[in-house]
Amino acid sequence: MTTPTLESLTAALLEAAKRAGADAADAMAVQGTSVTIDMRGGVLEQAERSEGIDLGLRVMIGQRQANVSASDISPATLATMAERAVAMAREAPLDPYVGLADPSQLARDWDIAALEMHDATPEPDAHVLQQDAARAESAALAVQGVTQVQSATAAYGLRHIHLAASNGFSGGYTRSDRAISCVAITGSGTGMERDYDGDMRIFQSDLRSPEDVGQSAGQRAVERMNPRKPKTGSYPVLFDERVSSSLIGHLLAAISGSAIARGSSWLLDDLGEPVLPDTLSLIEDPLRPRANGSRPFDAEGLPTKRRAVVDQGILAGWTLDLSTARKLGMTSTANAARGTSAPPSPSNWNIELTQGSTSREDLIRDMGTGLLVTSMIGSTINPNTGDYSRGASGLWIENGQIAYPVNECTIAGNLRDMLRRIIPANDARAHLSRVVPSLLVEGMTLAGD
Repeated sequence: MTTPTLESLTAALLEAAKRAGADAADAMAVQGTSVTIDMRGGVLEQAERSEGIDLGLRVMIGQRQANVSASDISPATLATMAERAVAMAREAPLDPYVGLADPSQLARDWDIAALEMHDATPEPDAHVLQQDAARAESAALAVQGVTQVQSATAAYGLRHIHLAASNGFSGGYTRSDRAISCVAITGSGTGMERDYDGDMRIFQSDLRSPEDVGQSAGQRAVERMNPRKPKTGSYPVLFDERVSSSLIGHLLAAISGSAIARGSSWLLDDLGEPVLPDTLSLIEDPLRPRANGSRPFDAEGLPTKRRAVVDQGILAGWTLDLSTARKLGMTSTANAARGTSAPPSPSNWNIELTQGSTSREDLIRDMGTGLLVTSMIGSTINPNTGDYSRGASGLWIENGQIAYPVNECTIAGNLRDMLRRIIPANDARAHLSRVVPSLLVEGMTLAGD
């Protein structure tokens, strides 16, 4: 029996919803394959492969909506999904902002090939993935001071996605990814320290070598040997490029239409106000080739486009889907995202912060005495005030030079003040969906000894 296409499955879901009594509906079908190989101690620890199709259906009865999902593609299941969704929608609370896009808003004539979201190279054999993981582990163990490797992983993924709606929209695309990661450990007992490295790319030819990933993980772990607690005080803090995007992530969360519509954002009254230094802009570009956050249309069928989230320091707009845009009396920014089990909600695509003109090493030299943060745990962020507190570890800087590793400390400040005085380095990795360099923040509170 031939497996139906994702396009035909979404069309069948819409037809089933119409028969069940829905006024409007949209459907999503995702067909995925993933392979993951884990090595430990030179032997295969785990091998996983999964394949399947997931379906999601959202129906609307007037201004009420409901969402159902399933992983069975039989006609009987599609009919049952529609019937249950309609029954749920009839009991759902009234939402005056629910509704599909007007047909005039829908994306048309997109160029999937230009985005390079899919590598046509054949799926790698499991033996090849096992060799990659083994090579990464061996490279980490070869670093002097590394006592063991917690895990070395190689993985491959492929997803086909199709969206359709009763307003006439129908479109899909394919994504692929290839990844290598390694976690290395140094020391023993209570003196163990660990660190990691990894790489994930759309195109297998762009992937870093397993040896590079493993060696880097090992070196980072060794750098953390024999850590101390830093002294409590006010110091400059340099967020390493590996963790700096979390700061921008807090800004993006604060400008999400969901947070703004709820009135629970520390940037609620800051539209058109400075939120970054005036030399910096934050650009969203969902049409960037070979980037994981690229897509020609959002989850509501609207065409995506490049926009300035922050323009020369000034907050230029919220991140909106149709529902939050209607609540705020605005227009959607085509930032709707969804899975099969939930309705759309606002989300950002590829983000890039203006890079600086100096290197991370230059910032270390100029910061004098302070903390280079390489990893963080926990998070206490007040969404209404922007008060920020996180556990951190990294390297202590003394007289502009790395002195020794530190852990078990807390860094604190207020995001509004922190972001207004960030100083960027020039070390951002251009292939990431969040291109953010190392960021220096002066005068943060550090709690240690």
